[in-house]
Amino acid sequence: MGEQKDRMLRGDWYLDEPDLVEDRRRCWRLLDMFNSTSADDEAERRRILDKLLAEFGDGVSILPHFRCSYGSQIRIGSNSFVNNDAIFMDDAPIRIGADVRIGPRAQLLTALHPVEDHERRRAGWERPAPITIGDNAWLGGGVIVCPGVTIGENTVIGAGSVVVRDVPDHVFAAGNPAQIIRRL
Repeated sequence: MGEQKDRMLRGDWYLDEPDLVEDRRRCWRLLDMFNSTSADDEAERRRILDKLLAEFGDGVSILPHFRCSYGSQIRIGSNSFVNNDAIFMDDAPIRIGADVRIGPRAQLLTALHPVEDHERRRAGWERPAPITIGDNAWLGGGVIVCPGVTIGENTVIGAGSVVVRDVPDHVFAAGNPAQIIRRL
């Protein structure tokens, strides 16, 4: 394993390197196959997901078109559903609980980039921060979850929201940035 890949997996600042490029290409080849399966070929999609994702439970359904960076850092609990056109940028671990519903065009983004250090940003440095989504959460269509965010159990995030900080259990949150609207 290259130094930069090791740094990424530790959650440190890192640069791209050939090991990471090859890992992404492997992922994209699997995604090409997944996204081109016929509508009736659920068994083939599951076979591909077995090779792609770190873990996914029984009854998980991910609809094409699905995109991710590596796949190897994504864990999805049983009976969860990911709707069309989801993007999971898994530079850091993405943990999705059981019975979670994720709407179409949702984005889970784990990469942070230097904001004030222009030289490091120009050089391509980034740092991953994990995303965790608790059991029985529901993310509406077009939700964007930013790096380092945890969404609690039994929580609903309204469509089109941008989640920039943790959201506790049993609430409805919405907006840009997402704010707690009420307790559930």
